[in-house]
Amino acid sequence: MIHVKDLPAPDDLYPIRRALLSVFDKTGIAGFGKALHRHGVELISTGGTARALLQAGLPVTTLDSLTGYPEILDGRVKTLHPMVHGALLARKTDPSDLDQLSDLGTSPIDLLVVNLYPFSEAVSKGGVTDAIAIENIDIGGPAMIRAAAKNFFFTAVVTSASDYEAIIDEMKGEDGALSKATRRSLAHKAFAHTAAYDSAVEDYFGGSDPPEGLGDTLSVHAGIHQVLRYGENPHQQAALYGDIDLFIEKLHGKDLSFNNLLDLSAALSLIDEFRDHAPTCAILKHTNPCGVASSDLLETAYQRAFSTDKQSPFGGIVIVNRTLDMDTAAAIDQIFTELIIAPSFGEGVLEYLEQKKNRRLILQKQPARMSLARDLRSVIGGFLVQERDPVLPDADGLKDRCRVVTKRKPTIQEWVDLDFAWRVAKHVKSNAIVYVRECRTIGIGAGQMSRIDASEVAVRKGIKSELDFSESIVASDAFFPFADGLLDAVRAGARAAIQPGGSIRDEEVIRAADEHGIAMVFTGHRHFRH
Repeated sequence: MIHVKDLPAPDDLYPIRRALLSVFDKTGIAGFGKALHRHGVELISTGGTARALLQAGLPVTTLDSLTGYPEILDGRVKTLHPMVHGALLARKTDPSDLDQLSDLGTSPIDLLVVNLYPFSEAVSKGGVTDAIAIENIDIGGPAMIRAAAKNFFFTAVVTSASDYEAIIDEMKGEDGALSKATRRSLAHKAFAHTAAYDSAVEDYFGGSDPPEGLGDTLSVHAGIHQVLRYGENPHQQAALYGDIDLFIEKLHGKDLSFNNLLDLSAALSLIDEFRDHAPTCAILKHTNPCGVASSDLLETAYQRAFSTDKQSPFGGIVIVNRTLDMDTAAAIDQIFTELIIAPSFGEGVLEYLEQKKNRRLILQKQPARMSLARDLRSVIGGFLVQERDPVLPDADGLKDRCRVVTKRKPTIQEWVDLDFAWRVAKHVKSNAIVYVRECRTIGIGAGQMSRIDASEVAVRKGIKSELDFSESIVASDAFFPFADGLLDAVRAGARAAIQPGGSIRDEEVIRAADEHGIAMVFTGHRHFRH
């Protein structure tokens, strides 16, 4: 057990006389430095932060003049020094600590202001290598933050520019001092900040060179991004944690709600399957696609997707894989949609769509596949963790990945539609049945308790939209447990089917397909979505 010195209790208030400022994100740092200077605080700083403060006309003691040592190794080592960490960790109620600082010719640092290299942002960009990643791992910053946070009885640590104003306000009211409660609260934020940072680094190394299995422990750390109005329902509190700004930018409309964010995530994951395909549009409602289509023109893709189910898209989400042009925007504008998501917007399109204030317009900045490689869900008593179901490979390889199990082989067009249907079915809640013809959905049955129910829902919706199921493709996210599910699809008009296979009654299902001249392929992989 570590011995704890019997020292006098720390004071509730300690004046800020000396501050060390070393930030990567310099937002607001000059103004904060000026406010500290007005309170008579000595400013110590490093590198670019020191230059920013000097340019603001502030007197600054550079760190190398304090330590007597210059930065070395291209800046890899600059704050790892006893003069720094001793000043951060000294206990002001311990005469021995203060005597040792005096012998070194220094005094305590009362306030540390540090934020870290943007590791998550750096590694999220395409083409990142280990060499780039490691140069964005901050060493000195986390060490200083943890030292100051450990010593919160005497030292305050600030890791976010959002706290600058509150710090100065308290100092004004307390004659330049900060309370123990504030120092402790800042320490909590500081440890959360370094924990999230370390977790991001661990995720990078785990994602690029994953260990066997999922690991013995689970660490999840993410800073709060936004407090939401409420959760799934108005009586539930909710907040968004993480770094969603890496993936999207809201260009117009109200803040995204809890349910918007769930739908947004589902939409980004679905469109990822068609990133390199022809112009494609997907319409979603409650995280399920209610229509998906590809075509030579984006407007045509939208119209075909919309025709799958003409009722559900109202209040839904529309996402496209190409620049949103004016013709497509005008077609979408005919009904109310909560979100419109695109990788870019054509000339005049934003101004046109912004006329409806309740609509959110979202720019997709990078593909969803760049997100974490693991999927985390809470359950009673803990968490479930799994690898994410990866984006399907190129469509041209479907023949190599599947096994034709029937006498009749799919035609060229059927292969194309089989691939399309399989990509959509992967993003439909189980039990899922998807009917497709000519790269457009004509019926989607989602979340039913039986596969026949899912098929009946899909057909009923398609018939309501006056769509013809003859010569269609049917996809099932899991195997048909009995032949009746396939026969129901045959009666609807399906001529080819794609499913994982693996049922003890596969032979029965295959015989039924052969008897009706159906081409059927087994993928060997299912795509449950619970």
